[in-house]
Amino acid sequence: MGSDVSRRTVLGFIAGNVAAASVSQAFPLARNGMRPPNVIFLLSDDVGYGDLACLGNPVIKTPNLDSLHEKGIRFTDFHVSPTCAPSRASLMTGKYCDATGVWHTIMGRSILNPQETTLAECFQSSGYKTGIYGKWHLGDNYPCRPHDLGFDDAVVCGGGGIAQTPDYFGNDNTDDTYLHNGKFQRYTGFSTDIFFDLAMDFMADARKGGKPFFCYLPTTAAHVPCWAKEKDAAPYVGVTGLTNPGFYGMVANIDENLGRLSRFLEANGLSDNTILIYAGDNGSGDGVGVYNASMRGAKSSPYEGGHRVPLFMYWPAGGLTGGKNIDTLAAHIDILPTLAELCNLKSRRKDLDGTSLRPLLYEGDKAKWKDRTIIVDSQREENLIKWKDAAVMTQRWRLVNPSPNGDLSRIELYDLPKDPGEKTDIASKHPEVVQSLMAKYDAWWEKVSIDGDKYVRIVLGSDRENPSRLDCMDWHGNGANDVWDQVQVRTAPVANGFWAVDISRQGNYRFELRRWPKELDLPINASYPGCGPLKNGKPNRDTVPGTAIAPVKARIMIGNIDEAKTIPAGAHFVEFTLPLSRGPAELRTVFYDADENARGAYYVYAERI
Repeated sequence: MGSDVSRRTVLGFIAGNVAAASVSQAFPLARNGMRPPNVIFLLSDDVGYGDLACLGNPVIKTPNLDSLHEKGIRFTDFHVSPTCAPSRASLMTGKYCDATGVWHTIMGRSILNPQETTLAECFQSSGYKTGIYGKWHLGDNYPCRPHDLGFDDAVVCGGGGIAQTPDYFGNDNTDDTYLHNGKFQRYTGFSTDIFFDLAMDFMADARKGGKPFFCYLPTTAAHVPCWAKEKDAAPYVGVTGLTNPGFYGMVANIDENLGRLSRFLEANGLSDNTILIYAGDNGSGDGVGVYNASMRGAKSSPYEGGHRVPLFMYWPAGGLTGGKNIDTLAAHIDILPTLAELCNLKSRRKDLDGTSLRPLLYEGDKAKWKDRTIIVDSQREENLIKWKDAAVMTQRWRLVNPSPNGDLSRIELYDLPKDPGEKTDIASKHPEVVQSLMAKYDAWWEKVSIDGDKYVRIVLGSDRENPSRLDCMDWHGNGANDVWDQVQVRTAPVANGFWAVDISRQGNYRFELRRWPKELDLPINASYPGCGPLKNGKPNRDTVPGTAIAPVKARIMIGNIDEAKTIPAGAHFVEFTLPLSRGPAELRTVFYDADENARGAYYVYAERI
């Protein structure tokens, strides 16, 4: 699962190695003469099945999502992975996340193997214009950034959300700086509003150019930190069971923007032939204390509340209307093959784990559909652990192992139609079912864990990204999970890890070891004000102050090179110039203080010179 420096044939397993073609060449007209449909995929973050009014929530107001639910096709038994990046890997590839290099949200295990083909690449190679606005969370460096993997236009936050270490330091959901095709750019307004504005501009440009579009809108809301607009959070202050009213405020803002999007589509003649999809990326974050649709568990849990989410689809020209329920078990791995069939994409993978849902969409209960087994797990570890926090699902059964270390003594079985809340474990009463589902898990594990001991590597020195900005969120190794957001960087824990890198070319490389990122331009030994720099005259929402450290020596290790330097007083960074050979390597850095406490450099800038 090493890096693919040249992307080799880029899409070598795409059927026919489709060349860039005109829309008329790429799309044979449908039988009814319809043009290829546009696709909008709205993916909300940490919004679970019970966080929408149309699905029973007694507090939240979501009129536009309720309308989409009312007029579209809705899956009532749709599942994703229990956490962010793994779900996104499966949505983008049609494969189980563990087989794509993505089974955690940090520690270098949220970086998608670039040898996979993404949904965006499938659309792009079939004549679509492609754009993403929001949260990618599948790699912040070449060759795994969204504009490396199929998106013509990409405006995204860094890492897994606002104020995480890869994100521009000081972002707080308002007037933030995001990555536009890999370059930082400042935007004015609230994050979700900005992403919808950019998406609508993208759609308008595609329409003007006569091309169909695939627009991926994975919002950063409602992931923590729950910094919502005051007007959106105000109605939910004091709600029993809600820790942070900003969570519901952010959901309400997503809903408001969906209303704006719907009006835009209607005004521009796009609503009829656009497939509009809404889904959540995992179980609820802060909302479970209010309402959880009678499910057990929340985000990161192997129980239903961790991975059963809403999925609504609406496409008037394609007949996907009528407010119909589909109760058949389905999952994130099914999205790519479904859209490939609905949109007649010429880019087809042959090794997908998912199945096209088209028969269910059009034939419902009359479709020829075999009961199948779907498996999700919540690894959240550096290395894969068999049976860790796993759920083996069929239409009727849920075999759950809520063990953080894969201990099989905790295997539980639930009969979902009779026990949707997973309250009564009946494993001892149905040993034959347990054994059958365990055997299916074993076969699944053999398939998805083949490359579990390999790294997806960050490429250094490529013409596509030079210099590269590395941060501690992608550290591998023991203790590497201690620094993955900006609050932790501020408090300066004594932690370290290494980056798995691939040197693209032999030559000299310049490294800057920093405690603070470049955008702050602070000395290594500087503290940081609690509110951070003012933005439009207002302080940053994060008030955690930055702790000053006093390192005296810096060290860098890569390949067979191990060098150290004394840190000059007031230095903003320590610079090393090293001759490197081409190929994979581990990069480790250290700041030592006078007591020999050893921290990693939280930010490193690497440039081939």
